[in-house]
Amino acid sequence: MTASNGPVERIMSHDTWVVFGAVLLIVLFAGVYTVAGVGMSMSALEMTRMAGPVGEPMAMGPSVHWTWGYATLVFLMWWVMMIAMMTPSAAPVLLLFTALKRQGKQKALATSLSIIFLVGYLIAWMGFSAVATLLQWLMENLEITNGPMMTIGSKSVAGVVLLAAGLYQFTSLKAACLRHCRSPAHFLSAHNRKGYAGAVRMGMHHGTYCLGCCWALMALLFVGGIMNLYWIVGLAVYVLVEKLIPYPRLFSRATGTVLIAAGAWLIISSL
Repeated sequence: MTASNGPVERIMSHDTWVVFGAVLLIVLFAGVYTVAGVGMSMSALEMTRMAGPVGEPMAMGPSVHWTWGYATLVFLMWWVMMIAMMTPSAAPVLLLFTALKRQGKQKALATSLSIIFLVGYLIAWMGFSAVATLLQWLMENLEITNGPMMTIGSKSVAGVVLLAAGLYQFTSLKAACLRHCRSPAHFLSAHNRKGYAGAVRMGMHHGTYCLGCCWALMALLFVGGIMNLYWIVGLAVYVLVEKLIPYPRLFSRATGTVLIAAGAWLIISSL
């Protein structure tokens, strides 16, 4: 028995490492792209150094003129940033998906199916990035945000965003989505599908749960700075911790309380 299982275990280990390596490369590429601020007027490092207090960003020249080319760059900025931030938290379900497919009839396709699953997951965040780009364009046109620094320039508006994000932490939708994100085995058993089409649908489905769990937190980038590395790294770490820590609802509600308090303070201080 041991002799027959040895090669299978080695192959499974190989599949796991291939998928893990692919995830690592994707995150590294996305991270470098984000830090470099490809196509933007400044890199993320420069924007982080120049960031002002919440609601009081440093003014940096005239507003940006939006064209289809610039909108595409902003969309790519958002999507690549989401890839860097959210892919690590998808690693547990992705690796478990690989292991399960290796045990089934499609074991020869386990690695490729896992990559397609990840593509589906990232498509869900592509949709979020499109909406975020539209919101950024709208807020810049309404002069709510500072174009070059891409940050909300009003304490009261920043406070409202913090309040909304904090209140969302207490909702049943947040709880339901977080529960699915924290239970990869349950998700995979309940939503298992065959083939490449099935893998991409499963990835999109799981990505939608993660989107429902984290979209309000990602909106905080408008408050702290869309390319502020402190906020980017902080939110990415928070999302990962929220999916792994015991008593997640207590953790989420504690975070919500802090966000509500911070939002209320900003609103009151702006009066």
